[in-house]
Order: sequence, then C-alpha cells, then structure tokens
Amino acid sequence: MDVFDAIRSRRSIRKYKDKQVPWDNIVTIMQAGKYAPSAGNLQNWKFIYVKTDEKRKAIADACLHQEWMEIAPVHIVVVADPAKMERYYGTRGARLYTIQGCAAAIENMLLTAHSLGLGTCWVGAFDEDEMFRILNLPEEKIVQGVITVGYADEAPEPPPKYRIEHIAFAEKWWGRVEFPRTHLGWWSAGNKKIVDESKKLLKKAGKKLQEHVKRKLSKK
Repeated sequence: MDVFDAIRSRRSIRKYKDKQVPWDNIVTIMQAGKYAPSAGNLQNWKFIYVKTDEKRKAIADACLHQEWMEIAPVHIVVVADPAKMERYYGTRGARLYTIQGCAAAIENMLLTAHSLGLGTCWVGAFDEDEMFRILNLPEEKIVQGVITVGYADEAPEPPPKYRIEHIAFAEKWWGRVEFPRTHLGWWSAGNKKIVDESKKLLKKAGKKLQEHVKRKLSKK
C-alpha cells in the first residue's frame, strides 16, 4: 500500500470481528513503532501487548468504560520513560520530547496495522492509576496511549478535513503564497494521482475510439 494512500484511508475502528490477529502481525506493528524518530534516538518507550480477555476488559474499564475496546483481540499499551529523556534534555525532554516520540511511534503502528489489513484505534482517555495497577508499572513510567488492534467490522466514512490552504502558511503566521493550482483546487500528491489516473483513462478511451473508427471504415 502506498504511504499516502495508507495515511488518507486509515480510520479509527471501534467494531472488530471475532478473529485473532496473527502473532507475526503484532510483532511487525511493534517493530514499526520502534522505528519512529525520538530526540537523541533515546527511544524512551516500551510497548506492552495485551491479549487475555480479563486484562483487555480491565483496560477497557480503565479507559473510562469504553466497552467496545473489549472486542478488539489485541491492545498495545505505549509506556514512556520520561526520566531517561530528562537526563539528556531536562524538563523539556521529559514533558515534550517524550510525548512527541511516543505519538510518532503510535502513528507508525496505526499505519502499519492498516497496511496489513487490520483496524486500529488510538485511545488516550484513561485512569492512569488504574492502568498502573493493571500493568504493574513502575512509578516513574507514564502511559501515553492504548492502541486497539483487530480485523475491522465497520467501514467508517472519511471524516471532514480542512483544506490545505486553511492550515498551511508561508514564512509566517497567516503568510500566504500562490501554489500551483488545478481545476481540483490546490495541488497535492492526491490531486496529482487523480490527474495521472485520469490521463491514463483518457488515453485508453482514445485508443478504443480509434480502433472503433478503423473497424467502421474497414467495413465500408
């Protein structure tokens, strides 16, 4: 799957089929998280995968009783070690770089799971004390998020997104610049792909038309 296609087509899935996720897929997903960027390449994260029914139910309850989470056959909990980052980058490292790195790891895992035909959801609402108790975490660690993983049993519609000209500025806040335009709006990788595919279809249609005309003329 093309990277941009994966980014554009990924959805948050909250309904899952009663089907187990192959172990090698779980490992591949966590490997993707491992390759995320982190300040100083410190990789101050740990991934805890959870498969047992009892513990998944406990995590769902700790996540403010989001019962749909129990149906997902796998949970991956992302746990940070802020002290490791603080030793090198101080308070900013502990409070900001740690969050940035774990978020990058989570997004890597979401996209990789999607590319493997799996559905995921990034859950950030939970009772931290309960999560510490369930996972037997050391006091200095911090839970950054939970990823539910499984085979999707729904196909959510694309959520609305702002147009790129509403969120991209040039050189300064509210700075504007003229970008290449097409009849489809601002140029983008997605627009280019649509244009290229349209050209191919037109070329193919043109060849068919020429062949049809030749056949008609040969019959006269």
